[in-house]
Amino acid sequence: MGFFGRRRVEVPCTVEIEQTPESLHAHVTLDGGLQPGPGDEVTVHDAPTSVPYGERLVVRRTATLVRAGWAERLWTRLAGHFELTELYEVSFSERTRL
Repeated sequence: MGFFGRRRVEVPCTVEIEQTPESLHAHVTLDGGLQPGPGDEVTVHDAPTSVPYGERLVVRRTATLVRAGWAERLWTRLAGHFELTELYEVSFSERTRL
């Protein structure tokens, strides 16, 4: 992986979608212990997008993991810190009017 280079990896994955009174979620788990990092992109091929209410669906699919290069990874981390600081600019005051 170079300075700007991106590496593509095809990997099997498990897609879990649940829409029940207890939970509403969608998760993708990549096989082989692969974890996406800052700046990486994951595309799941032919993934279901919804399930009927009250059901849970678990399917096997293929995903493409595109690893970010060094510069893109660094930029993503830096931009993330700036985005996080926007959350710090929240005021909690007792005023009822602005």
